[in-house]
Amino acid sequence: MKFISLSGNACKPCNAIKFKSTLVMLDCALDTTTSMAFLPLPLVHSNHLSSLPNWTPKDVKDPQLENEFKECCGRVFIDSAPEFCIPETSTINLKHVDVILISNYQSMLALPYITERTEFKGIVYATEPTLQIATQYMEEIVKYIERTPKSKQASLWKKNYKHIPLVVNVDTAHNSKPILWQQMYSTKEFNNSLAKVKVIGFSEQIDIFGSLHAQPMSAGYCIGSCNWTISSNHEKIVYLSNSSTLTTHPKPMDHIPLRNADVLILNNLSQTPHVNPDSMLGEFCINIGKALQIGGNVLIPCYSSGVIYDLFECLALHLEQSGHLSVPMYFVSPVAEHSLAYSNILAEWLTSNKQSRVYIPEEPFPHAALVRGGRLKHFKSISLDSFNTEFKTPCIVFTGHPSLRFGDVVHLIELWGNSSNNLIVFTEPDFPYMEALAPYQPLQMRVVYCPIDTSLNFSQANKLLRDLRPKNLIIPQCYTTPPPFLKHRTDLVIDCEATIFSYKRNNVIKLPLKRSFERIDIDSDLASNLLPVQVRPGVSIATVTGSLLAKDNKFKLQVLSKSQIHELSSESPTHTLPPVHYTWGSIDLQLFMSLLSKAGIYDAVIDQNSNGCVVHIRSHETVVEMEENSTTIICDSNSIRLLLRDMISECLKRV
Repeated sequence: MKFISLSGNACKPCNAIKFKSTLVMLDCALDTTTSMAFLPLPLVHSNHLSSLPNWTPKDVKDPQLENEFKECCGRVFIDSAPEFCIPETSTINLKHVDVILISNYQSMLALPYITERTEFKGIVYATEPTLQIATQYMEEIVKYIERTPKSKQASLWKKNYKHIPLVVNVDTAHNSKPILWQQMYSTKEFNNSLAKVKVIGFSEQIDIFGSLHAQPMSAGYCIGSCNWTISSNHEKIVYLSNSSTLTTHPKPMDHIPLRNADVLILNNLSQTPHVNPDSMLGEFCINIGKALQIGGNVLIPCYSSGVIYDLFECLALHLEQSGHLSVPMYFVSPVAEHSLAYSNILAEWLTSNKQSRVYIPEEPFPHAALVRGGRLKHFKSISLDSFNTEFKTPCIVFTGHPSLRFGDVVHLIELWGNSSNNLIVFTEPDFPYMEALAPYQPLQMRVVYCPIDTSLNFSQANKLLRDLRPKNLIIPQCYTTPPPFLKHRTDLVIDCEATIFSYKRNNVIKLPLKRSFERIDIDSDLASNLLPVQVRPGVSIATVTGSLLAKDNKFKLQVLSKSQIHELSSESPTHTLPPVHYTWGSIDLQLFMSLLSKAGIYDAVIDQNSNGCVVHIRSHETVVEMEENSTTIICDSNSIRLLLRDMISECLKRV
């Protein structure tokens, strides 16, 4: 088995495994952190962004580079449409990839780059919620970027990126070279890509060309998220990604089928393993309450699905208890309406508590009631007349994108950034918040960082691994040492009794998992003629002769046809018909001597030795050496040799 790493970012995975002549890709996440190196895309003309001075690298004398960079408070940004770090497309030939298995909607955003811009011809599998929510994610980010097009495209900087002090460190292990970065795909590309996805349910088994079987198991991280088991008849591989043992809104994690794997691939652990999501949720509500008390507005950069549903629920309750019931909450996104509506028709993918509400009948999530009551209002954009009509302050606005490089959040930061009464709260751990705010400085509005990541932390992962007991474990190299900002926390590493293999981007790992056995189905007519013989208590054997049919990596033993028997019975030197019986066991010496006497041989003498015995037949100058595992006849006469061979055969058991 081979493991191929196509992404170095442990939280934006894309890997492949090659086993039994099958190439399987595991996730195809898009690393959007590279967008931090670019200047934000404002909805309307921005005085601040347009007034930023140009910047030219001192060590590079190219006047054309001067128009590609802007400087803000000592930080350098690329003045162009954002580009993203896609999975490696050169490490493997993507036209040989048989299937892509998707674990959750966040790990699917790079799919159009693979299905529409390469020779990929395989099949993509994902759960229904994963497909639908990924569609919303892709639609949102594409619309954000397409509605604020850049008149120019910077590209010369990619030849000299090492001399440019960008916000993003492009030399880190998880980033590919900027020459491989690409701009966002089009609406047509992502629609064509998602049309190729086949929907699958939890525990549903799919056949991969007869070689392997794959099953998705609930991961408990987000709606529709799953872990995958990939198995043959004798080997088992587990892919464990973005899982959670916490009680939130998704269906709980199903870990029992993940036990005793030959190989377990682990990634996507919590990006903030040192903080507790519950305590962060409490701080989130408290800080918002304080801002509202002084008449400030609250801005929450967020994704359009996932944790946002829990934020709505907890914040609405907190506002009610703290006397801020009249403060409106706005959810602004091109897919806001779809996100709110779709989440309430996914009862079978939620916890049993939320499932039970459907039968009352009530919506699984309380945000439906908040919308009906007017406390939560949703809009496609802040530029709409309907938003301006409903808008009042102080208020709370949930909008995207969390990178702060595109979306309605760009305009709202400029609108509210000059007042210290206003507050921006970061809950998504994907982007370092100080770097996200860098192009907006100087900024007066207060900043609070409350990262809420419900993925497994290192302690939970190590506990789970002790229960799962894999033989071999594959993890990103960053999981073998503490995080750079917490070097003293030696507990923030993966510690497992299994044999551990670590990887970086573009690594290929050969694993000690080899094909030892194959399963063969026996034709019913052939099976009915088998005559098992007991060789010891509880163990019986039988000989079988048939024709082996191999088709679609499945094997079947069938009855020999008459033409096959005729061919094998011919005198062709390359074909022989197997014997009807096989002998086994120890030679019965008493029976052998009796058979010699019946054949008129009376001068046989037995000599015992440490290896067995030797029978001397002087009249025919013949010696028969009998050892534990072999019998040798030494004789000049072919007729006597054949006679003795048949006698020895009669003295053995047959099967």
